[in-house]
Amino acid sequence: MEQKKLRIGFFLDTFYPNIDGVIKVVDNYARELSKFCEVIVFVPEGRKKFDDDSFPYKVIRAKRLRVFHMEYDMPVPDVDRIFMHKLEKSDLDIVHVHSPFTMGKVGVNYAKRHKIPCVGTMHSQYKQDFERNVFDSVFKNTIISFMMWRLRKFFDSTTENWTVNKEVARIFHEDYGVKTLPSIMPNGTEMKNICPTAEAVSELRRQYNVAADEKVFLFVGRINLLKKVDFLVRSLKELKDKGDVKFKAFLIGQGQDSDTIKKLIKKLDLTDNVIMVGKLTDRTLLATYYAMADLFLFPSLYDANSLVQIEAASQKTPTLFLKGAATASDIIPEVNGYLAENNEKAYAEKIIEIFKDKTKYEQVCINAYNDLSLTWEEIVKKVYDRYCKLPHSRS
Repeated sequence: MEQKKLRIGFFLDTFYPNIDGVIKVVDNYARELSKFCEVIVFVPEGRKKFDDDSFPYKVIRAKRLRVFHMEYDMPVPDVDRIFMHKLEKSDLDIVHVHSPFTMGKVGVNYAKRHKIPCVGTMHSQYKQDFERNVFDSVFKNTIISFMMWRLRKFFDSTTENWTVNKEVARIFHEDYGVKTLPSIMPNGTEMKNICPTAEAVSELRRQYNVAADEKVFLFVGRINLLKKVDFLVRSLKELKDKGDVKFKAFLIGQGQDSDTIKKLIKKLDLTDNVIMVGKLTDRTLLATYYAMADLFLFPSLYDANSLVQIEAASQKTPTLFLKGAATASDIIPEVNGYLAENNEKAYAEKIIEIFKDKTKYEQVCINAYNDLSLTWEEIVKKVYDRYCKLPHSRS
């Protein structure tokens, strides 16, 4: 008799047409798992219509409340009777929550009612989000403390928790107080299978008039002060003023602080050096930008394990991080990536230092590719093996 396929439900608080790291992780998990499992993704409606039938897995959408002046809205699945009916009829074997908020809570509650395993993945350093988004008042610290208590309660209620690297696991266990140390499940990339041609890279350089003696730097992600994009721009001003390295830098993405960064670039007289590309959804073209870049610049102290650094490594482009960044915890300095002190002058000086030894730099490029760019196919095999070992799960 043919064995029943595992039916897995993913729950997260935002989805396409929005784009962020968690969305891309879940999409890639679901695409790979749907080759040998049944996958349902439970998410809120988007602000714009999206063709969910284009996915190789099922998507069930819940109603949401518009949150003005923010990039994300608040899902309200509990009051959406049609959504809750579809959820109850979904007959899941495993719940996997990718957010500790409203959609995640619905997933946890479903798992409890149906006595099935629930995995929670910790994608973000949530305390930083709370500190930024809670309005300043005499009650701010009390509100944040309450939200952290709710966060601990949520992750302590799952069967087991995963996160992306050892440092983020430490943060959740030791700093946030989650009872058990999360297991490590790293991120991957499908971009390793995209190989831009030399002609495509040359054409992109011609498009932007990149001179033969200019280095190319790249940032990809939300244009958000939380990711220290302003720090990055000021570091490039330091680099330009030193005059040791000619360069063009490309910022790919959009976000709530795009206008602030545009004004900063103009104020620092960097308009000829720093190009804001905007949102880019063409993965082959994005891979060409990575391949064109000599160095990926990622000074974020917010990210847990950004997909973009893995994408860069897949095109043999190493990343310069800041010391102490959780997202850099898998980096061996000067072997498969680089670290700099947390100030603009030191960051600029590190860029200069990197290109002084061409042989060493080229070896770091190769090591970044070999060490850091796992494919989603490789990752999801590990994911499926863990699912099959969960208590009461059917394989």
